[in-house]
Amino acid sequence: MNKLFTTVSLLLCLMGIAAAQSTPPKPPANAGEVIERQFSGMEREFVPAAEAMPADKYDFAPTQGEFKGVRTFAQEVKHVAAVNYMISAALLGEKPPVEIGGENGPDSMKSKDDIVKFLKDSCAYTHKAIATLTDKNLVEMIPGPFGGKSSRLGLANSTIGHSFDHYGQMVEYLRMNGIIPPASRQQ
Repeated sequence: MNKLFTTVSLLLCLMGIAAAQSTPPKPPANAGEVIERQFSGMEREFVPAAEAMPADKYDFAPTQGEFKGVRTFAQEVKHVAAVNYMISAALLGEKPPVEIGGENGPDSMKSKDDIVKFLKDSCAYTHKAIATLTDKNLVEMIPGPFGGKSSRLGLANSTIGHSFDHYGQMVEYLRMNGIIPPASRQQ
């Protein structure tokens, strides 16, 4: 009787887990929520990649072949964070809340801990900016951070595309240092 109870309990538990996993996600309420989900997905890959590189390798940049003069790993992370701030500030119609030092991030920021914090804070600020998107204001043209005007949707979307462009560089740098990017590790 005990074995039967245990077996039935286990099967019911597994069926509950399977049912919960097969429930499709709730459809987004608006276009801003679509952008939020996309940015969150990028963040779930980018931040762990930034954290995966050991502090003593943060100044790594390949020097052989066609890599001459490329950004270091630290510079890649700082650049993405700085551009997140710039784009988000444009979406919010304000100045960035921290000194970003231009699109390459602050020159004085050197430690991995400070750079990862800068990145995480830029993501939080980007979430705040994305939360202001509505179906009505998405195509509104606003001053862009790099000159000219852009739609809110275009700017918000560029935070995702731009970050993934640099994520690709970071993946290469991680692999060159024998590190499997977190998003590529078996679960």
